[in-house]
Amino acid sequence: MSEMQDYQSSLSDPGSRKFETFSYLPELTEEQIRTQVGYIVSKGWNPAVEHTEPVNAFSHYWYMWKLPMFGETDVDTILAEAEACHKAHPTHHVRLVGYDNYAQSQGTSMVIHRGPIEV
Repeated sequence: MSEMQDYQSSLSDPGSRKFETFSYLPELTEEQIRTQVGYIVSKGWNPAVEHTEPVNAFSHYWYMWKLPMFGETDVDTILAEAEACHKAHPTHHVRLVGYDNYAQSQGTSMVIHRGPIEV
């Protein structure tokens, strides 16, 4: 069995902080983000966009950008809302959430825009 890699992240080093599974991978391309949004839609999950200042990223609550997009199935519309949030708050982290109605929880969550990190 191969050894597990330790990711050197800490609260004292803002540049090393990880937010969710995808943050341990290289940054997603626009096409890969589009694929993930397509997955959210294919599962029937309700997409929502959230944002926060980088210094508050580990807070339990992020600001909601408008209401969740209940029943939205158009990937371009979802991505346009995420981009509108990013343009309105260019210094914030922006994440896309897929809410699972059946499990009544988040099915997925991914940061798709990172604000500048102050060290």
